[in-house]
Parts: sequence; structure tokens; C-alpha cells
Amino acid sequence: MEKQTFYYDNKIVRNFALATTIWGVVGMLVGCIIAFQLVFPSWNMNFAPTTFGRMRPVHTNAVIFAFVGNGIFMGVYYSLQRLLKARMFSDALSKVHFWGWQLIIVFGALSLWMGHTSGKEYAELQWPIDIAITLIWVVFGINMMGTILKRRERHLYVAIWFFIGTWVTVALLHIVNSFALPYSWIDGYSWYAGVQDALVQWWYGHNAVAFFLTTPYLGLMYYFVPKASNRPVYSYKWSIIHFWALIFIYIWAGPHHLLYTSLPDWAQSVGVVFSIMLILPSWGGMLNGLLTLRGAWDKVREDPILKFMVVAITCYGMATFEGPMLSLKSVNAITHYTDWTIAHVHVGALGWNGFLTFGILYWLIPRIFRTELYSKKLASIHFWIGVIGIIMYAIPMYWAGFSQGLMWKSFTPEGTLTYQFLETVTSIVPMYLLRAVGGTIYLTGAILMAFNLFKTMQKGNFLAEEKMEAFPLAKVYKKTGNEYWHNWIERRPMQLLVGSLIVVAIGGAVEIIPTFLIKSNVPTIEAVKPYTPLELQGRDIYVREGCYTCHSQMIRPFRDEVVRYGDYSKAGEFVYDHPFQWGSKRTGPDLAREGHSKLRRPDSWHYNHMLAPEDISPGSIMPPYPWLLTDDLDTSNTAAKIRAMMTLGVPYTKDFDQVANNDLMKQANNIVANLKSEGIETKPTKEIIAVIAYLQRLGSDIENVDDLPVR
Repeated sequence: MEKQTFYYDNKIVRNFALATTIWGVVGMLVGCIIAFQLVFPSWNMNFAPTTFGRMRPVHTNAVIFAFVGNGIFMGVYYSLQRLLKARMFSDALSKVHFWGWQLIIVFGALSLWMGHTSGKEYAELQWPIDIAITLIWVVFGINMMGTILKRRERHLYVAIWFFIGTWVTVALLHIVNSFALPYSWIDGYSWYAGVQDALVQWWYGHNAVAFFLTTPYLGLMYYFVPKASNRPVYSYKWSIIHFWALIFIYIWAGPHHLLYTSLPDWAQSVGVVFSIMLILPSWGGMLNGLLTLRGAWDKVREDPILKFMVVAITCYGMATFEGPMLSLKSVNAITHYTDWTIAHVHVGALGWNGFLTFGILYWLIPRIFRTELYSKKLASIHFWIGVIGIIMYAIPMYWAGFSQGLMWKSFTPEGTLTYQFLETVTSIVPMYLLRAVGGTIYLTGAILMAFNLFKTMQKGNFLAEEKMEAFPLAKVYKKTGNEYWHNWIERRPMQLLVGSLIVVAIGGAVEIIPTFLIKSNVPTIEAVKPYTPLELQGRDIYVREGCYTCHSQMIRPFRDEVVRYGDYSKAGEFVYDHPFQWGSKRTGPDLAREGHSKLRRPDSWHYNHMLAPEDISPGSIMPPYPWLLTDDLDTSNTAAKIRAMMTLGVPYTKDFDQVANNDLMKQANNIVANLKSEGIETKPTKEIIAVIAYLQRLGSDIENVDDLPVR
């Protein structure tokens, strides 16, 4: 059998590497801007696209899908070809994948700036872009699996297992969570409502972290750490346990984001149990990565690439220990809705994803450009700048989160709340400033890296087509001696793909299906009625402006929350909420009872609060929304929205869509009359009127929920 000559495609690797670097700087820059906005509200610039509510999802999507996403594809396209001794299945598909992904990033960012958002964290992009993501993900899958099927190396190395598991699970998560009913060419409503929407979203949200920010990077770890250190993986058996245990257990843990909420207790408990179990496979993988460097510690001290990788794996271990601890109910009661979660997420994002990406870029670029790194000294400086940035970011946020949790729960000896909510915000603004400085330092390191890599490319000679020779794959496999039982599936990519799908589908099915099918999980409440057309329009504006990024609408059954906000939230309150608005962080107070008769503020208060928050609440860091007072409400889509809601099961009367705008104007005129009696002149056609209607509706159905009939 003669060797075959073929060529690795380095052009696609270079393209993804450049995109990773560029989008990394862009995403981190947006992150720094929104960090300073929480210190200096004037940085919101009184301009809708630059407010925190719209910029925050741009930052998260840029970092997750642009920086990390391109980093995944860079590493996969480089390692897959070499592990399989085969060029990528299709150069055309590689190009479609690259340019399609970049267009999704650009149009995604533009749509979010324009206010087109689904209102679901890490899944904010609306239905047309969701469809585009699905198509490009399929292109990637065909290209990857096609390469695997035409390989010249029979054995599938552990990194490839993680790539296959990632592809099939992300496809499942994205498709299930993205079901929406369009009411316009770009906007739509989530197919799910309330409790079910929350469960599906955090089944997706937690596992977006698991299967986009973790499993593909574990595959990259298993390839690039041994390559950079010139050491074999410490334990192949550990890698087998790591892979199967991780993908099975991870998928169950999503409900730990919803502890003490209206989610059924059994689902919360399942999430907690599997979250604790996650420590074992996660730390097994971390130790496998670190112990791969055994005997190479002298090299680690000198090589900045290995330093990046060691800190990355360590941060992975820290984040995957902290996550299960945060899922304990006693801990979650203090940390949830606080900045502790922000610190936790960024230890993983900055340390694990960021540092491993930096290390891979520093290792890979000189190789495909056939030169030495322009400056190891600059790389070392970048390493220490990055470490300092992470520390300066994380520690103030941990401090802020702990302070928030304790201050919220603090009572005076007389039994009253010690702090007003605004006091808990203003007290941590100095920590926000330190966080912003830490993020800026980290960004500076990324810019240094971009310069270093640019100079490396400039002095090198790019090898677009890398020549290789290898024997073709034998048609008949001959068993050799004692083989491990797992070797069977390591030679069968399609069985590995199907097996991965089955393993990850079990957890989602067990948690989601009963919540939809068993009515007692979400008992309805007779008094809860659908939103009026004006309130629905106001809710959509609320979502458009990203208010859910700072405000929750979920009162948990804690003494401090009930005293501060009103009666705790019930599952039946949210049956008409497409999407749900429970939130994940309280930079502002909870709004679940904002319109309750005992807590209701005058319409004029909301009007003036949107115009100048700091005048109404001195020390507030909320941005103003002056355009709501001047922009006209678009009522051309009211009927389409009502029809969409009716399709989703909201019980509006027959043909209500035909008279919805009449109902809208009647309610708007009542609010205008109220404002006029309070000395404010405005028109019923302004967006602020719809927002006021929505805010005044929140909690108004629930005057004494314990006395309400439940059907």
C-alpha cells in the first residue's frame, strides 16, 4: 500500500484565527464600555443603541459566539485535519462556514443595537438569524463529519469525541430553545411561556456554557496542551470517563439557575443533584490536563504559551467547582441575582476561554506562518497583564455580590429592612469601577497580543497548503492484541454521534416533558388575564430596551423579598408571558409587583423616571430613556401581535385583533388624562404611554393570591 499525498488547508485556520483576534478585541471593548456605564450613567449617551440594556447582549454574544465561536472553529479546523490525516471534506463548505458565521455576527450585533431581541439570555437573536445559525451549524457539521468519514487515521482521538458531542448537543439546544412564532419579518414571540419558557431557556443557557464554552475547549485542551508541552495526555482512561460522564450529567443541571423560583420543586432538586455530581468529571478533566504537564514544569516557567494554558485549566477547575457550590440552595439564596454570578462567569470566560484561546493563538500562528513568535517578552507581558486583569475583575465582583446578598437580607432589631434597594446599589459602585479597570487591563493584554500576532504574520511566510503524506485507511480492520472496550466506538464516528445525542437527550427529556404535560406543575390562576394591546406593546418595548438585563420579575419566598417587593411569585402568574421575564441579575429592584395596588406609583412617577432617573432616585445608575417620550408607538403590528398570541394559546376573544387598536387608544387616553391631572402634557401615541401601561399592570392581577381560586 503506497502513501497518498495531500495538503492541509491552513487558509481556513488563518481566517478563523484572524476573526478570533479581531472579535475578541471588539467584544472585550464593548464589555469595558458597559462596565463603565454602571459607574458613569452618562456613558449611555442618551442614545438608544448605546444604552446598557442594548449593549449588554451585544457584549455577551460577541464574546461567546464571535470570539469563542471563531476560536473553536480555528482549533477544530487545525487539529481535525492533523488528527485524521485528511484535508477538510470541502473547501467550499469551509468558506461558506467562515463567511456565514461572520455575517451572522455582524447582523446579530446590528439587530440587537436596533432593539430586535428575543429577551432570552445568550439566545437574544431573533428567528431569521436563528435559522441562519442553524444552517451554518449544519454546514459545519457536514464538513466535520465528512472529514471524519474520509480520514486516513482509523482511531478517533479524544478531542474529536468532544467536537462531535459539541456539534450534536448545540444543535439540539439551539433548535429546541429557538422555537418562536413570528409576527413580523424579523420579530417573534417565544413558543413557550412562563415556567416552561424559563426551564427551556436555562436548559439551553446553562448548556450553552457547557457545550459551547466548555466541551469544545476541552477538545482543544486535549490536542493543544500535549502539542505545546510535547507530552502525552496523562490518562486516556480518564479522558473516556471525563467525556461520557460530563456530557450526560451537564445537561441536567440547568434548573439550578431557577432555585426558589416558580419552577416545580422536583425540577429544582434534580438540577441541584446533578450540579453537585458535575464536580467529579469536571475536576477529572482538569487534573488530566494539568498532569499532562508532568515533567514539563521547567518549560512552563519559561514558556508563556504553557503559562496561558496552565492558568486556563486552573480557571476551568475553579469555575467548575464554584458552579456546583452555587447550586446549593443555602448558597444560592445569597448569591443569586447578585454580582457574584458575574464574577463566577468571568472567571470561566476570561480565564478558561480567554487564556486557552490566547495560548493556542500564540502556538498556532508561528507554525502556519513558518516563523518564530515576534516577541516572547510581549507574550509574557500579556500573560501577567491578563492575570492582573482577571484578579482585578473577579475580586471586586465577588465582594460586590456578597455585599448585595447580605444587605438585601439585613433587618433592623425592630424588624424592618435595614437598607433601601438603591443603597445596596450605590454602596458597590466603587467595586464596579474596579471591575471596569480590571476589564480594561485585560483588554490591553488582548490588544498587545493582536499586535504581537500581526508582527509575527508580517515577518513570516504563510503556508496556505501544507503538504503531507499518509497511508490510506485500510478497508478491512484487523484487530491487534488486547484492545480496550472503548476502542469499538472510537473507530465508529456515526455511532459516536448517535450515542452522544442519546446521552444528552435523556436529561432534557426527563426535565422538560413532564413540565409541559403534567398540568399540576403549572397551575393557572383565575384572576390572571392576558395583557391588553397597550400593555403588550409596552412589554415589547421593555424587552426591546433590555430592561430584563437589570430587573427581575420573580419574587422568591424569602422574608426580605416579600417585605421589600410583596407576595412571592406563583407559577400561574406567567402563563401569558412570551417570553418569560424572570431575569438573572438585580442591578435594579424586582418589578413583579410594580403595579400592585399597595405598591403602585403614579403614572407621572414612571414618566419622569424614564426621562431622568437620577432626579427621581438620586444616585441611580439607570440610564435615561428620553426617546420613549418623543417616539411614536408603532401600532401597525398590533393586530399581528394579538393573532400570534392567540396562536400561542392566549385566550383573547374571537376577532379581537380587529379592534385591538381601538382598545389600545382607549387605555392610552386614560393614562394621558392621568398624566395631565398630574401636570404632564403628552400624546397617547407616544411609546412612554405603553411602557407605563405595562409597568402598572405588573402584579395588579394578584391582590391576594392565597384567596384566589386555582383551577
